Amino acid sequence: MEKEWIEQSQKLTDLLALKRKPVAVTFTNEQVEIENPKRTWVCRALKLAAEGQTFVIDAGTSACPGGSWHCGLIEPPSGEGRRAIQAFLTGGEKLTGTIVSFQRMQSLGSPPPTGLSDRILIGPMEEADMRPDIVVILCDPEQACRLISLDQFWDGIPPLIDVSGSLCHSAISYPVMTGRTNLTLGDWTARRMQKFDREIIFVTIPYERMHNLIIAIPRSSAGTAEVELPEPIRRVFEEEGLTEGS
Repeated sequence: MEKEWIEQSQKLTDLLALKRKPVAVTFTNEQVEIENPKRTWVCRALKLAAEGQTFVIDAGTSACPGGSWHCGLIEPPSGEGRRAIQAFLTGGEKLTGTIVSFQRMQSLGSPPPTGLSDRILIGPMEEADMRPDIVVILCDPEQACRLISLDQFWDGIPPLIDVSGSLCHSAISYPVMTGRTNLTLGDWTARRMQKFDREIIFVTIPYERMHNLIIAIPRSSAGTAEVELPEPIRRVFEEEGLTEGS
């Protein structure tokens, strides 16, 4: 179905009573006519896209050098640029204790999608003109729990969660490079600077997994299916004074 992601966005919003719109992220080399208000950070674009705005981010409109290379728009820094980032993260942001822990954190994660595309579209899934590569959902823990359950309903394969590093790494580049659904808290700098609400968790679903997630909704109790208790289990619940959902 043409632009099936529009209907999928509405189904997710209705099912989970989402306060924020699911966000479509698309890597593309095509020219896209969208007037960005100003240069912006990728983390800010995610927040505002969930509120209804759309952004085209390239090497020129990305306001954060870290976000630019984490999302593959520029080459990772080397030489003096690398030394500057090491000094900033350990002595400025103080997000990692030593240059060794910074190196380890990067090496044990996925590489950035360097050179993947000229630009990235970030906007509401319900308004996207191009097929998303990933869908980022800003939600609370209960909604995140249901999304993860729906995502693994068919194959039963647990996601390999990566919460390390920057928000743009864990919410964008890691799912893009691995094809894995991810759940992340983001990084403290992004949360603080962009003033994300305290309850927000970021769940990213590679779009190729979205079809199976959606068709799991009427079959899974994390969706709309009713829980059916066998009689022996029902008796245990009754004896313990429990009800469904307790």
